[in-house]
Amino acid sequence: MGPLSPTRTMRLWGPRSLGVALGVFMTIGFALQLWGGPFQRRLPGLQLRQSWASTPGPAVPSCLPRQRLVFLKTHKSGSSSVLSLLHRYGDRHGLRFALPARYQFGYPKLFQASRVKGYRPQGGGTQSPFHILCHHMRFNLKEVLQVMPSDSFFFSIVRDPAALARSAFSYYKSTSSAFRKSPSLAAFLDNPRAFYQPGARGDHYARNLLWFDFGLPFPPEMRTKRGNPHPPRDPNPPQLPSGVGLRAHTLDPNALFHPVPTVADGHSQTSSSASLDLRSSSFIQWNLAWLDSVFDLVLVAEYFDESLVLLADALCWGLDDVVGFMHNAQAGGGQGGSAVGDGGLTAEDRQLSARARAWNNLDWALYVHFNRSLWARIKQYGQSRLDSAVAELRARREALAKHCLVGGEALDPKYITDRRFRPFQFGSGKVLGYVLQSGLSLQDQEECERLATPELQYKDKLDAKQFPPTVSVPLKTSRLPSP
Repeated sequence: MGPLSPTRTMRLWGPRSLGVALGVFMTIGFALQLWGGPFQRRLPGLQLRQSWASTPGPAVPSCLPRQRLVFLKTHKSGSSSVLSLLHRYGDRHGLRFALPARYQFGYPKLFQASRVKGYRPQGGGTQSPFHILCHHMRFNLKEVLQVMPSDSFFFSIVRDPAALARSAFSYYKSTSSAFRKSPSLAAFLDNPRAFYQPGARGDHYARNLLWFDFGLPFPPEMRTKRGNPHPPRDPNPPQLPSGVGLRAHTLDPNALFHPVPTVADGHSQTSSSASLDLRSSSFIQWNLAWLDSVFDLVLVAEYFDESLVLLADALCWGLDDVVGFMHNAQAGGGQGGSAVGDGGLTAEDRQLSARARAWNNLDWALYVHFNRSLWARIKQYGQSRLDSAVAELRARREALAKHCLVGGEALDPKYITDRRFRPFQFGSGKVLGYVLQSGLSLQDQEECERLATPELQYKDKLDAKQFPPTVSVPLKTSRLPSP
């Protein structure tokens, strides 16, 4: 039997006590909704290899591609590269995006449906349906379900908190007061409470950023009196919007308390002094169980290509739909792509990683949980089948890079003179981008542009397509906000 995938339910609004949390989660259930199988499509003018299916598929695909998607774009986790895939897919297929008025949905505030450009409340007149919701937000299921149908495919991506902390410190040093006051990440993690003040401007970037992005409540000892990282104050969970059906199954409360291992699956030999005894942390367990009931799939940045294979299978998409280039990667940093493990690090770096995971203990629990669930899905998919698929994906990406890009790789922004492809520069590190080869055919030029266009410029392109301006206004990249 395939993996369980939910219909949508009430969002956990941050209970004031564990008793309220238990009451909320006892109402959560699962419904079976498995989508999978290969679906091959071909790009005009570019030669493809065979599909990655382990056995020849039927002449007619056994499933239909999923096109109602909700992607929670988490920060500094490789999510910009996933966003690029969604932009391209929706653009090619004429799908309608739920777009923010600018570039984020009021982040760091919880998502509100009213922030979607062109959204009309129920009964507010005719409204074309949205297919994809994918830009930065702090997750809020109740409001998301005002915009997207309950049978949408919900997915996200997580990253090891140690790697995420390194990237966030470089990128958000000028934004987070905690990071700004600290001379280095090592100094910050050596005594974080000397710099960190819950609720201070931008300090949600400095601790448990993934947990924050998922919109989860914080335990009492982590809550701020200022209100910014607080869950909503209403202790009563909201009711589902009309038209959302009841659960077909009920969660087994015993399963919710089943301990999650404190190390990631054996495929990533991670050990850390930050390991949590989750059997004694029912608060964390309930929140992770709630996420399992909402999200159909959570990708892992350290196993990015493996995650893309599973995503394509779950969505009934083809190889060309998930192959792409890395976006918003910092020079010398990157965004995932390497397995978790401290074996190749110095003793000092291993200690830094342990401190980062301990400080971001909620993120570490979340990461361990979804790393484990990813490898459970890989086991079901088949390791040899996965290895073949990943090899094909990487070969295809390399071929596209050689065909489309000058140098066949990402470049320092100083070499990118075409503003359409120059990524927004933010933070202390340089954000890499791409320069297209000259002499491409018209068809190849169009596809290579889709692959190389940064997220902010692509969002503007989609915005202009859905809401054509009456007067053409040139894009002013230098004024774009931080992603």
